[in-house]
Amino acid sequence: MLPAGMDPRTPVLVGAGQVVHRTGEAGLPGPVELAARGLRRAGADSGTGDKLLRTADTIAAVAPVTRPYPNFGALIAAELGIEPQRTLQSVRFGGDAPQRLVNTVACDIVAGRCEIALIAGAEAVAAWNGATRTGAELTWPQQSDAAAPDMTIGSDRPPNSEMETAAGMWGPVYFYALMESALRGRLGATEDAHLDRIGALWSRMSGIAARNPYAWQPVERTAAELCTPSAANRMVSTPYPKLLVANLSVNLGAGLVLCSAQAADAAGVPHERWIFPHAGAVAADEWFVTERADMAAAPAIAAAGRAALRAAGIGIDDVAHLDLYSCFPVAVQIAAAELGLPIDDPTRPLSVTGGLTFAGGPGNNYTTHAIATLAGMLREDPESYGLATALGWYATKHAVGVYSGRPPAAGFRALEPEVLSAHRDSDPNYRGPVEIEAYTAVYRKGPAPEHVDEPEAVVISARTPSGARILVRASDADTVAACVDGDPLGAPADIAAPDRITLH
Repeated sequence: MLPAGMDPRTPVLVGAGQVVHRTGEAGLPGPVELAARGLRRAGADSGTGDKLLRTADTIAAVAPVTRPYPNFGALIAAELGIEPQRTLQSVRFGGDAPQRLVNTVACDIVAGRCEIALIAGAEAVAAWNGATRTGAELTWPQQSDAAAPDMTIGSDRPPNSEMETAAGMWGPVYFYALMESALRGRLGATEDAHLDRIGALWSRMSGIAARNPYAWQPVERTAAELCTPSAANRMVSTPYPKLLVANLSVNLGAGLVLCSAQAADAAGVPHERWIFPHAGAVAADEWFVTERADMAAAPAIAAAGRAALRAAGIGIDDVAHLDLYSCFPVAVQIAAAELGLPIDDPTRPLSVTGGLTFAGGPGNNYTTHAIATLAGMLREDPESYGLATALGWYATKHAVGVYSGRPPAAGFRALEPEVLSAHRDSDPNYRGPVEIEAYTAVYRKGPAPEHVDEPEAVVISARTPSGARILVRASDADTVAACVDGDPLGAPADIAAPDRITLH
């Protein structure tokens, strides 16, 4: 029987499941198998076995990176032996996907378009890498390129500007490293002081992962271990060695079961297992990192956070359990600043899983794990609130979700708030005097077994006298040495060519 006064269309999260298949365990499961396992565990977690799985009308899949299946949800459904009426899928890239899918199916439940929805995702990069090394055969399912979901969720706009691409900024490890440098400049910190700051933050993350049974690397590490380069902790891009960046080489899967309160009650899900999505908000920052007025800020997180919290009728101080998307230290620091959170409060850590380095970074699917973990914590503390952030590309696409064991007073709401972000012009053809605002040294992986790494280039972000931004990628020995052995942050310089800068 429904609780008194509850709208039967209220969305409820009734099942959450996670799975980790560690290197060395038998088999090489792919993303389809891992996602299905996560959903089976979510069904069992609901207390109804596979009852809700068998009767689900919707399956919403987080697009896998390991193998780009065009309709991942259909393959998961086949693995489970079910036939949902429709499949949804997120765009190819974007860690904001899990919360976006929650928002979509929760709205469909409220509107009567859905009764029972399954949300799932998984990655098997570690299995893929292992098979590549050993020549083992992968028996993962195939799918025609013509397959398609009934709906695709999110934006797949390309992430790089022409200037960023020309400077070799082709991936997250370079963008976030540049943003970390910009943040250090804003904080006015020395290299050593800032490394201590992010090392301590990541050490706390590792401690959380050490207590997480689904973490890929459940080992607590000291800040010194994390920040000191070694054969096992090679430099990637300053200031980041390997243990300060997201770990994509994992085998992880997670699934959620959302349904209407009416369907949950009819299926016999005990009320004490009900977790309520209160609000979900999505927003995007200025799309290209180098066109943001401040590369160490994310106004969209602030806007999405305010909107979600306001819709839930609470403030950030009312949130007991937090998970800030933690692909790189700068992402956590920026999100904390935008939401008004300290990064070192021992009573309110900023992750429930341990983050993408230690819990693991399963492509777009990390936040499904965060939500699943939050669900368990909120069942133990049902009067409290939990908040998770999610992001895609380079702190570009954002989503924020608020959850609780208590039902929402005003019903679930999905929001897309306006973002008041400031644009900065780029001037890639500028030549002349500049001021350096951020930089990162890009490292090449040295040969095994020592993996002695050498910087192959530096990427420098500088501002012209008019305030425009320009990127330079320099590989000459003098410039590389000046950035690796010294600290040119805030220094004057002269740009003579796209690959030539003279530091003063």
